[in-house]
This record gives sequence, structure tokens and C-alpha cells, in this order.
Amino acid sequence: MTDLAVRPAAPADHAAVARLTVAAYEADGQLKDEAGYAEVLADVATRAGTGAVLVAVDSATGAVLGSVTFVLPGSPYAELSGPGEAEFRMLAVDPAAQGRGAGEALVRACVDRAVALGCSAVVISVRAGMAGAARRLYDRVGFRRTPERDWSPVPGVELLGLRLELSA
Repeated sequence: MTDLAVRPAAPADHAAVARLTVAAYEADGQLKDEAGYAEVLADVATRAGTGAVLVAVDSATGAVLGSVTFVLPGSPYAELSGPGEAEFRMLAVDPAAQGRGAGEALVRACVDRAVALGCSAVVISVRAGMAGAARRLYDRVGFRRTPERDWSPVPGVELLGLRLELSA
């Protein structure tokens, strides 16, 4: 595993975050059913203005390997979170950097941030049928299905709710 650091994204990181997020979603086949979603993913400045965009960087080179957007209920990018909960969205790791621990480092940074803010849980949405490394990561960290939070943003895209209960 590469030595990684997670930090807030700086404006100078936005182009790299936009590129790797779109590339990761394309590689996963997550853009084929949602017209215009690539533009939403690429608009890092708007996300950074309404939530916290975090980046995982290679400690030796400074290269941005992945990113995630951390939000609280009531913010424009919050989809599932309610009172006392945090949420993260748009977790993406550059396809060329996958398997180096960036995704897990970003998820754990979101959980740590939620704990520091006194949140009771972290919630996320994942695509129905999602398998592979991302789903194994969420399971390993302790996220559990919450079927009552399943939803569909557009016809043909089914999202499943997951929740991680945080200890007091």
C-alpha cells in the first residue's frame, strides 16, 4: 500500500478531482443511465462550496489518487442524511490508482469527520447490484443495508441505502 494522506481539496486539485471522478464512474459503468451526471461529477467547485471535498494523495508525489464529498443534512448534495447523520457522496479513485488504499482512506476520513462532529451515523447510497471492491470496503467498515432508504433518482437507476452506526 502506498503512503497516503487525506486532506481537504484545494482549488488547484479541482481539475484532477473532476478528471478522476468522471473516469472512475465511467469505468464502473455508472454514467450510461444518467445523462448529465458527468457534468455534476466534474463540478468540483460547487461541491466544495457546499460540502467538504477530501482528496487522498500519494505522500511521496502529491498526486491526487481519489476524492469524496462529505456533507451534512440539509446541504445541497445531501440525499439520505437526517438529523445527527453525516453522508458522503461521489467517492472515486482514479482507475490507475485502484488497489492502493485510497478508497478506504477516504471512507475512514469521512467516518472520523462524522465522529468529530458528534454525528450518530454515516449514510450512503450505492447502486443496486454493486459488487466488487467498493461494496466489500463498505461491508468491512461496517455499513449495513437500510432498505427503507432505497430510492431511484431517475428511471432505471436504483440506489440502496447503507448506514454505519457510530458509537457514542
